[in-house]
Amino acid sequence: MRTPPNETLRDEKRHAPERRCILSGEHGARDDLIRLALGPDGEVQPDVRARAPGRGAWIGVDKAALARAQSSGKLKGALARALKSDKVSAPADLAARIEAALERQALDRLGLEARAGNLISGSDKIEVAARRGQVHLLLHSSDAGEDGRRKLDQAWRMGGAEGQGLVFPLERTILSLALGRQNVVHAALIDRAAAARVRHALDRWRAFIGSEAGLSAAAAGTPDASAASVDEGLE
Repeated sequence: MRTPPNETLRDEKRHAPERRCILSGEHGARDDLIRLALGPDGEVQPDVRARAPGRGAWIGVDKAALARAQSSGKLKGALARALKSDKVSAPADLAARIEAALERQALDRLGLEARAGNLISGSDKIEVAARRGQVHLLLHSSDAGEDGRRKLDQAWRMGGAEGQGLVFPLERTILSLALGRQNVVHAALIDRAAAARVRHALDRWRAFIGSEAGLSAAAAGTPDASAASVDEGLE
């Protein structure tokens, strides 16, 4: 039986460096938290890839908690202490910027895996691979039909998987653009390491926007329309 992507991630996190969230005080794996980079003007900006030079602070709370901390002034005080400066500030739309950056990172990761040949699309192709136990992560667009999701989820379980595919919080048009393909309703990762990388990007996004916003298994969908039966994986 395949090693689930989340098991691979857990193994890696045992050795991952940790950081402390300036708002909750809790420690977490560096790759799971979100870095806020201090700019030369004293304003912090999202640095979700943790590559920006200079000082930074880390947060591990979701969008709603961040908004509360910012409106109450708690964020400003936490940033001042973490960055050792009384002149630090955060843009009013910081939460929206973080969400957009995490979304972009997840879409970029999917695109990279698609170009590397680690991702397949097209219901028929995915179903065959799933039944053979070759699928390590199954994704459905938010507007995927319930019948189509159920069919592929069942095929995935027949191949040895547990549970269901993840419902992506974006529609097929955006998913298709990210993958450079037409009408992508479903996608599957057929490489274990690639599945772990995609799952991690999606989990970070989900943790920030909140599970009610998407990326959950068995999310409510729409009945299959004629478009959903088209082979969405045109190569």
